[in-house]
This record gives sequence, C-alpha cells and structure tokens, in this order.
Amino acid sequence: MRTRATVAAVSGALALSAFVVPAAQAADAPGAAALTRSVQTNTVKSPTDETHGDTKISNVVVNGGKAIVLGPTTKKTFTVTFTASDNSGIAMALAVLYHGANIDDADNGAVPNEGQKASCTAVSSTTSNCKETFTVQANRNLLDAHAGTWKVWAIAQGKDTNYVQKDNAKSFYIQRASKLTVNAAPEPVKKGKTITVTGALTRASWQTGKYPGYTGQPVKLQFKKKGASAYTTVKTVKTTTGGALKTTVKASVDGTFRYSFAGTTTTPGVSATGDYVDVQ
Repeated sequence: MRTRATVAAVSGALALSAFVVPAAQAADAPGAAALTRSVQTNTVKSPTDETHGDTKISNVVVNGGKAIVLGPTTKKTFTVTFTASDNSGIAMALAVLYHGANIDDADNGAVPNEGQKASCTAVSSTTSNCKETFTVQANRNLLDAHAGTWKVWAIAQGKDTNYVQKDNAKSFYIQRASKLTVNAAPEPVKKGKTITVTGALTRASWQTGKYPGYTGQPVKLQFKKKGASAYTTVKTVKTTTGGALKTTVKASVDGTFRYSFAGTTTTPGVSATGDYVDVQ
C-alpha cells in the first residue's frame, strides 16, 4: 500500500538527527541533501501533494509566524504547529523542513528534535493539534546560500490508514541577521550648508562568522524634524562596496537622520539608530 511506503520514507528521513548539511560538510555534499536521498531511497519521489481519503493538514505555523533570523553563530530552537484531521481520528503526523524547489531537489533540511513523529493532542474525535520543535545553529548547520525561503513537508495519517502528504504545507524564511549604521556630519552645521550622511549595511555570514557588507541594495535616507513623531523619506541610496552608503543633503532645520532597509527574502529589514543634527 502506498501509505506504508510513505510512512517508511518518513522513518528513513528520521534517521537524521539534525540539519542534514552541516556547514563543515556542505562543500563536499554531492547534489541533493541527505534528507532527499533518504526519502528517495524509500520510494517517495514525487514533489507533488498526495491524498488518500479525507485526511487533511491545515493551520501550519512556523516560529509563531515570524522569520527565523540568525546571527553568525546563533543557535535557535523554534516550533512548528499544525492541525491534522481525519474522520477516524489521527494516528500519526510529521513535519520536515527543507530548502529547495521541492524535497527531491533540496540542498538542506531538518528533522524534528522529538525524533519519530509530532506530538499530537486530540481536540475532538476527528481533529488533533500537532507540534514539533527544531533546533538550528547557524555556523554549524547552514551555508550563506541556504538563507531565504524554506518549506514544510508534512504528512498525517488517519487511524483508518487514510493519509495526506504535502510537499509545501507552508513556506517560511530563515534569514541572515542585518545591521545598519548612520552618521550625519558635520554637526552642528550652518543652515544651507551640506550635510554628508554615511553608513553601512551588513549582514551575518554563517560561514565566516562575520558581518560582511550587503552590496547593491536600496536603502532609504529618512529624516525626522525636531519635535516630530515620525520619519519621512528623503531619498533612496544604493549600497556600494562593503555595504557602504553615502549621500548629501542641505541643512534646513534641526532633526534626526537615519537609514532604513526594507529587507529581502534572505535578510530582514533594519533601521539605523538615528543621528541628530543641530542646524544653526
């Protein structure tokens, strides 16, 4: 029966104990990650969803709905929760995380800390709320190229052996932490004179343990007039070598300058701590 083959694939995947491509080994890893190889060995090769019967998976939430943001050496434990239902009740459920177009082409992935299956609590005769925890340490389990969109591969099986398998039950982000600085000079400055505003946008490298510059990114220069409650955008500047930012404005009134970066799929948004300028 296909259900048994699918469950066998899950058991094979669970032979892994952590993220499947540690940074120290990833450079030597050929093609798809160990998770993919394990699943393929156990005959589940299609990246499409599969359903047999009335089993359903819904309400998948990763890390409380927030991106997982990691510094160069950050270790983080987070949860994945979901609802599983079947008219006979839920016998088992499991979620596995991966990075790639589909699980067959994944280049990294993770299995839950609990091991064999999700912890599921019945809330009715047909429905269970399920939970798993995962742990990742940036400099041990990830390459910089693994930042961005990750997906949840999930399976649930009813007590009547009906099941559902979802290749992408939920997408989420694992991101490289970002930093942004600003300096407005000279200060104080005479009205009408030129103010030079410099700064730098950097982000964590999980491979080097440092914060290299993030080049070619649009960053907004914003200004908040003394006494005002909000910033307004003055112009947009692109980062150059080393993530550097530099632009000029004319001094008009007292206030605070800052740079603000909206973020990308691989890097969270960040705003610099403002730099106040006294205009005389």
